[in-house]
Amino acid sequence: MLDDRKLTILRAIVTDYVSMQEPVGSRALVERYALDVSPATVRNDMAVLEEEGYITQPHTSAGRIPTDKGYRLFVDRLGAVKPLSVAERRAIQSFMDGAIDVDDLVARTVRTLARITHQVAIVQYPVLSNATLRHVELVQLSPGRALLILVSSSGQVDQHPVDIGTAEESQVADLRGRLNAALVGLGPSAACERLDLLLTELPATLKPLADAVCPILKQLQTESHSTRVVVGGVPNLTRFADQYETAVRPVLEALEEQVVLLKLLGEVAGAGEVRVRIGQENSYEPLRTTSVVASGYGGLPGLQANLGVVGPTRMDYPSNMAAVRAVARYISRYLAEG
Repeated sequence: MLDDRKLTILRAIVTDYVSMQEPVGSRALVERYALDVSPATVRNDMAVLEEEGYITQPHTSAGRIPTDKGYRLFVDRLGAVKPLSVAERRAIQSFMDGAIDVDDLVARTVRTLARITHQVAIVQYPVLSNATLRHVELVQLSPGRALLILVSSSGQVDQHPVDIGTAEESQVADLRGRLNAALVGLGPSAACERLDLLLTELPATLKPLADAVCPILKQLQTESHSTRVVVGGVPNLTRFADQYETAVRPVLEALEEQVVLLKLLGEVAGAGEVRVRIGQENSYEPLRTTSVVASGYGGLPGLQANLGVVGPTRMDYPSNMAAVRAVARYISRYLAEG
């Protein structure tokens, strides 16, 4: 166990290194933090911290920088996530207000997180397991082409172009009415079952059109947005510029893998709480030069998804944790009220 003075010195090293991105020396700590001890005493404490693996010396005669273990102790000793300032709360509200549907909400959430944390933001699509089909729209765009649009009770909107051959506008309207009468109010599984039954009941004049539309409708119903994540703020990786080959390239490659990102968020995020995975704690090797701050969101029965940020281990943990928590709470309230 470290005594209070050594913990104070560790916190100061983490804070200075994150803000200045340069190794921290003992004399600078004494002067900046008005420590009531001599630089020699601070050097002795730093030697203990280094021996215990909390800090390291990148090269001879340099100051010290935190290790993953040092960052972990720093985060664990925060006590509580700091509250956001009034300005930060207003910024989140201004970015998020006015979302018109789930797609827009997710897009705004990604931009908001990336902007206020200066990290790469990752947001998993929310999905209500008990969401039902609210409306089916089939719009003829031109001869032979139509757009199929599905709206769910959770506000999710899916659309897909359809080749409808020689179908006439009256046939399109007829099939649209039959689909709404049969499917509205049903969940994905029940809707797919009812659709199979509907196909056996349709008149022969609608069969060619239904054969073009219904497979796409089933596909949209069975595909889950929970397997989708949206990424924003990738240019923020430029802060890794001094370590492109070892950090930026593998992170960029990882950000292209949806399955990896879903697994990453799932491993880190906790329902309603902010969690942090630091450096070597990440199970995915290419991301072991980064830290992940994540939280679950939802707040409704049957709804749970995750969001978070990825950035260098030298990130501002208190601010990023506060931002992730605030955005997760905001999006949860939005979904609950919607």
